[in-house]
Amino acid sequence: MLHLPALARFGDRVATGLLDVTSDPAALDSTGFWAVCADFEGRLTCARFAQVREAPVPAPAPGNWRGPAVGDWTSSLDRAAYTAAVRRIREHIAAGEVYQANLCRVLSARVAPDADVDALTALLARGNPAPYAGTIRLPGHGVEIATASPELFLRRAGRVVESGPIKGTGRTEADLLEKDYAENVMIVDLVRNDIGQVCATGSVTVPDLCAVEKHPGLVHLVSTVRGELRDGNGWPQLLAAAFPPGSVTGAPKSSALRIIDALETAPRGPYCGGIGWVDADEGTGELAVGIRTFWIDRPAGGAAVLRFGTGAGITWGSDPEGEWRETELKASRLLAVASGTYEESGEALS
Repeated sequence: MLHLPALARFGDRVATGLLDVTSDPAALDSTGFWAVCADFEGRLTCARFAQVREAPVPAPAPGNWRGPAVGDWTSSLDRAAYTAAVRRIREHIAAGEVYQANLCRVLSARVAPDADVDALTALLARGNPAPYAGTIRLPGHGVEIATASPELFLRRAGRVVESGPIKGTGRTEADLLEKDYAENVMIVDLVRNDIGQVCATGSVTVPDLCAVEKHPGLVHLVSTVRGELRDGNGWPQLLAAAFPPGSVTGAPKSSALRIIDALETAPRGPYCGGIGWVDADEGTGELAVGIRTFWIDRPAGGAAVLRFGTGAGITWGSDPEGEWRETELKASRLLAVASGTYEESGEALS
């Protein structure tokens, strides 16, 4: 691959000049500007940068990104395996073991050795703009991520923390089902409990419940949960209480994680983890849920592989084929962008 420098990009902010990398969350309460990636399985990478400047995402340059063809992607769970897993989750729900569980699959395709996630970011900014778009490129540390996430995992301003769980997806608002609203409320209760573990008693509120948000090609139901950290609690305690994000696990979280581990056949990695930045000097930070996220794996002695995750929340009201179609809907536009078959008209070519 090309010897590219370390870089982090969040919106119009670019961080360069890598100073140090650590897995200790306490560093986020120290000094400096940090890029943060927490894998779903728990690996935490915090990278401190020396310089941060305002710079818009550059326009895509011809030839900078050579993505896989649409037909090159393979899935960790095919249609038959995914729908069978949905039916198995419904059996767990019927047995009273869980109310909801998020079932995901990971798509993979080989890419050129010189593939650069920052070049992919330029395409995503044009083809699928997102409020929590970001890039983290850390050569030698196994982190190469380009995300177009629409979902807030954790925002912090001093002692005030906020989460914005998404549950419920359709092409239009008319597609949203009663099941979607019920699922959202379940996860809001879970997130309230998570951050309530580290927030002052009585400070946790829900300013918005099941608000409809429009994103490229689809709509989501989004809620807001807010609280104030108790004295003595910082990023380590907050991450320990809230991770992994409730919207991509299920309720109760412990049962959902056990079921996910049994049914999913590939690690999620940064997908469904936490991706974002922390300004320790200012006491602020913003981590997205790592959905709508691409990452590059470079196994020793093997070919570079681009990965992308997609999933759906499963409840008793879930239809297995409908949940498979939801994973397809969430992936189609992003895969078209990465494969170079997306048109400015907003149509993805098959």
